[in-house]
Amino acid sequence: MRGAFRRRHAEEEEESVFVSMTDMTVSFLFIVMLLLAFFASRYSPDTETVPLPEHQQVLSELAGAKARLAQLEAEIEQLREDNATLTAERDDALREIERLRELLAKAEQIDPLEAYIGQINAERRRVLEQLQAQLKIDFPDLDVVLSEQSDALRFQGEGLFDRGNASLRPNSRPIVERVSIRLHEILPCYTLGDQSRWAQDCNQGMALIEAIQIEGHTDSDGSDFNNLMLSTARANETFRVMTDREPALTGHLNMRNQPVLSVAGYGEMRPVSDNGTDAGRATNRRIDLRLIMQVPARSEEIQHIRNALTDGARP
Repeated sequence: MRGAFRRRHAEEEEESVFVSMTDMTVSFLFIVMLLLAFFASRYSPDTETVPLPEHQQVLSELAGAKARLAQLEAEIEQLREDNATLTAERDDALREIERLRELLAKAEQIDPLEAYIGQINAERRRVLEQLQAQLKIDFPDLDVVLSEQSDALRFQGEGLFDRGNASLRPNSRPIVERVSIRLHEILPCYTLGDQSRWAQDCNQGMALIEAIQIEGHTDSDGSDFNNLMLSTARANETFRVMTDREPALTGHLNMRNQPVLSVAGYGEMRPVSDNGTDAGRATNRRIDLRLIMQVPARSEEIQHIRNALTDGARP
């Protein structure tokens, strides 16, 4: 009896152990299944696994983006430098503008008399250059130059006269006659009298000629008195030939109603070159045609000159 009870009790214990082991195994399997299900839910082949070509393309695009970023950073730095340069140039330009404004303000304060004198000096130079150019066309080999002060045309005296002689050479007479013709064409715009024909296009500065001096000059050879007489005689001869060719030259008048054409002899007193050389003496033996402009003493006189020119131009 007792042995049967023990066997039964042992069998029950073994069955209990087996049941416990089975329960544990089932529980473990259930846990494993849950873990598998969890990891399966977290696993996504589309996002976690990338084909090699796509991976390489992404890496290439990433490298390109880094290079582009570096390029943009370099461009930004260059733009900063350019901006600094442009700012400096702008500041320089602003300073230059301010300087020009100051100069303009000063220019607007220029004395009208000073401005007018500048205009008439410019007109005198223009008249002489025009006359010089015309004579060069008529006589290409003629030695006629503008003076250093741009107030006279110089003709080499020995080119017009024989040495020590006051009579024009035969081949020089046409030159003097042509000077008279050209002067008579120019003077109506710069003088008064019946022949006055002022116009804006020929005398923009509204300059008036006071005198046109035919000046005779010699070198230092000979006595002072003889040279003075010789230079005066040559100036008179030049005046005579000019007025014989163009008698109307004496009708061009200045503000005092006097003929503008006149003569003067200076002998050796006004050399323009060294009398110690043959070339210098030849240069000093000359005839100068000098333009003397009407220069007002006061600003109020400027309008009188302008009125005289415009009134003289009326038919």
